[in-house]
Order: sequence, then structure tokens, then C-alpha cells
Amino acid sequence: MKMTRLICAAACLLIASPSYAQQTVRVYAASSLTNVVNDLIDHYEQGDTKVIPVFGGSSSLARQIERGAPADIYLSANTRWVEHLIKQGVAQPSDSQIIARNELVLASNVHNPISIDVKNSQAWLNALKDHRLALGQTNAVPAGIYAKQALQSLGVWQAVEPHTAPTNNVRVALTLLERQEVPLAIVYATDAKQSDDVKVVHTFAQQSHQAIEYPLVTIKYSKAADKFVAYLLSDDAQQVFAEYGFK
Repeated sequence: MKMTRLICAAACLLIASPSYAQQTVRVYAASSLTNVVNDLIDHYEQGDTKVIPVFGGSSSLARQIERGAPADIYLSANTRWVEHLIKQGVAQPSDSQIIARNELVLASNVHNPISIDVKNSQAWLNALKDHRLALGQTNAVPAGIYAKQALQSLGVWQAVEPHTAPTNNVRVALTLLERQEVPLAIVYATDAKQSDDVKVVHTFAQQSHQAIEYPLVTIKYSKAADKFVAYLLSDDAQQVFAEYGFK
């Protein structure tokens, strides 16, 4: 009995030792990456590593990281907020690389399909009537920034702007459309693809807005973080991105 207790005690000490402690990797990711990142984490052979995702608007996440949030990896929906962190000395240019790309679309609810001439201001007003166009905040949320650029390129922004419903992130805009609280929303192609409740009305030309690129930036280096970054850049992970509609 005494020997059994000694063996148990030794095993418990071994498990509790620092070399066997579970490592944590915190990934702060743009809300438009929610589904694919969760799927990638499920696919990842974690072993002694636990990957914890935190999702939100790219701007909000960047400000949290700037204030000291415990992020190891940051995945933004545009380069602007990574450049901001670099300017603030939180990250280095060499720590950043593009991991995925996306497209911008105008969508309606499948139960209220809408056809619209996107170059015609009056057509927008007729489609919206007394309702709103959901999009991300145009001064901070990447999807909203791209949306404003696209509408400006089409020459309809001035007419449409008073009829917009800015949201904190693109997933909120998608949710408003799914609930039929708005007739139209500008979201990413990947968002529309993942929802059974929305239908793409128009895909905005790539040249109508800045390239939609998702940079990955390592905020805090560790062996566990490096391994997860390597996985995200692997062919297997890139295939998962492609399955969700990312380029």
C-alpha cells in the first residue's frame, strides 16, 4: 500500500510539473473568420496546447491588443489595423503575412429576394424604401470601409449613406439580414455562403474597393504559437479556408 501511494504521488508530481503543463494560444480574429477559425482549431492536433479564439471587429480587437490584451496571434480583416499595431510598436512588419482573401457582396434575405441596378441611386432608394442597408461601421470596421469604397465607386454613396445601419462588425450586419430587420446588407462572400437565409444580389468588382486581405500577425512568440501559425499556413489549413470560400 505504501509503495502504491509513492507511485501515485510521483505520477501526480510529474503531471503537475511545468514541462507537462498545458500551453494556451489566444487567437484574436475578425468576426468574419469565426466559422473557419473554429473549424481549424477543431482540425488542429493540439496535444498539450489549447487554442482559445476571441472574435470581434478588427478595430475593437486591435485596440484591445494595444491596451495589453493577452493575444498571441491577431487575424485582421484588413491591413490597416495591423499597420496601426506596428505603428504603436505592438507588432513588427516582419511578424505579419497575408493568410486569406475575400470578396464583398450585396445580399438580400431568401424570403424577400431583391433585384437592383447597383449603379442607380434611385434603385437603391426604391429597394430600401423606409428601411436600412446594413453594413459595418464605415470608419473602423473593415467590411464597412470596403462597402463605402464600393458604393463611392458606383457613384451612389451620397444617396445611400442616410439610409445605412452601421454595425460593430460584419456578422451583426449579416444577422440583421437573416432576421429580416433590413432588406439588404453588404457582407463578405464567405458570410453569405455560410448562411441559408441570404442570397447574393451583387458581387462588387475587386477594383471598386481595396483588396480584402486577412493578415496574420504574431503578437507574442512561443513554441505553441509558432506551431499553430505554421499550421494555419499549411496546405491542409489553406484547403479549409478555400472550403469556406476564402481565396
